[in-house]
Amino acid sequence: MPSRKSVCLEEMVWPEVESALENGTQTAIVAVGSIEQHGPHLPLNMDTLDGDELSRRIATELGDALAAPTIRPGCSGHHMEFSGTITVPPETLMDVIRSYCRSLDTHGFNYIVLIPTHGGNFGPVNTVAPDIARELGATVIPLADLDEHMQLLNEGLSEAGIDYDQDVIHAGAAETAMVLAIDEGLVKAENIEPGYEDDISPARLLSEGFKSVSESGVLGDPTKATTEAGEVIIQNVVETYVKHIKTERDGF
Repeated sequence: MPSRKSVCLEEMVWPEVESALENGTQTAIVAVGSIEQHGPHLPLNMDTLDGDELSRRIATELGDALAAPTIRPGCSGHHMEFSGTITVPPETLMDVIRSYCRSLDTHGFNYIVLIPTHGGNFGPVNTVAPDIARELGATVIPLADLDEHMQLLNEGLSEAGIDYDQDVIHAGAAETAMVLAIDEGLVKAENIEPGYEDDISPARLLSEGFKSVSESGVLGDPTKATTEAGEVIIQNVVETYVKHIKTERDGF
């Protein structure tokens, strides 16, 4: 039986990668995720699951790209009061991103797309991307607008018929819906309950820690999540990011 063709770099053998590069694959998609608490109902690797799914779908949609393994852990110090969270300093994360990009550039990828899927990683990605672009021959495309990312998740909920909107998203309706769509077996449905729902300053979350705001680690109401909404959210992000990549890479 012939093997399934994959766009995921880690699932390929090296001659397949070499052949892909020789046949016009020029773009690598690199998600930057985390291992951190997402309430009592979502797995610690939620942002990594998200990164894996987005990278794979974006690479497939582009048709001439490969999805690199999602980088993890990320900058999650504000979640360290919750057991299991693993964090690294911003400088460490930026060094790892540099090493990823250097490796991909060495192999011949001309375009490297950086996609943070955890809020604490957006700043480091935006900081390091210009330095990497100056160092390498490759074009580095950071899709690291946190406001846009949150907006896309909220729009996905709305398009799926769920009237719910959050300025700061974490383990609530949107992210729970995404995990349901990716692998519903990873969601502990019996533990789903609303979390902190008032307005919250991201600066407070970062300075005082997540537990100062939410004992459960949840913002918003995950009970509103549906599998259908998760699929709409994911596809909404994929379609928007593919357009951004084509604009930066191809000029249209």
